[in-house]
Amino acid sequence: VTHPFTGVNYIEMYKKISECDCEIILSNDPTEILKYTKKVINADIHSRFRTKKLLLANGAEKVISLHEILNKSVDGSGYHEDYGVLGSNLSTDEKVKLFPRDTKTFVNNLQKELYNRLGVKLECMVYGDGAFKDPVGGIWELADPVVSPAYTDGLLGTPNEIKLKYLADNKIANLTGEKAVEAMKKLINEKESNLVNKAESLGTTPRRITDLVGSLCDLTSGSGDKGTPIVLVTGYFDNYATE
Repeated sequence: VTHPFTGVNYIEMYKKISECDCEIILSNDPTEILKYTKKVINADIHSRFRTKKLLLANGAEKVISLHEILNKSVDGSGYHEDYGVLGSNLSTDEKVKLFPRDTKTFVNNLQKELYNRLGVKLECMVYGDGAFKDPVGGIWELADPVVSPAYTDGLLGTPNEIKLKYLADNKIANLTGEKAVEAMKKLINEKESNLVNKAESLGTTPRRITDLVGSLCDLTSGSGDKGTPIVLVTGYFDNYATE
């Protein structure tokens, strides 16, 4: 069966790249592979620590995750101390590009240089895959270990937002026009600093700012014909009450 978007039959692809007579085992339970071997490379990304723990707890003798392959240089090769080959991309038929290193130094230096040249403090980040899943093709875009390997300190944290539709229906339902606008702005300006588990924040998606902004940038740029440009995001931290 070929994937509707990529046109690839992945089972046949796995058989071809193995270059040997092999059997493909399909299972939602990672411990199923222990019926065939006690030595495993678990190639999942975001669940890799749980998978490794499960395999070892159920009798695996040796388990290696992808972040443990090329986490140090081998005979002068590239490496990534935290992620190994996770987040790597095909470069040539014989080479891969690993996930970028030293990115924290880069974003901090970039922020300083932009301030020196423009007199404006810009928050900077390095981003890769966005954190979203296609609802039709089922493709989980985030094949990198993280959306952003590094960002400046102003991008730390999660949004603290209230649900405007909830407030409109419950707090200011009797108001219209300019009075409703002013009342809504007042509610936004006077919101609590921590809205976790509050009714007025229900329905807002709790995600880290870097995951949200990185996903926005990835959807804007991609890595195809657009050429992965620099993305300038403006007004992201503005809200309905911003003058």
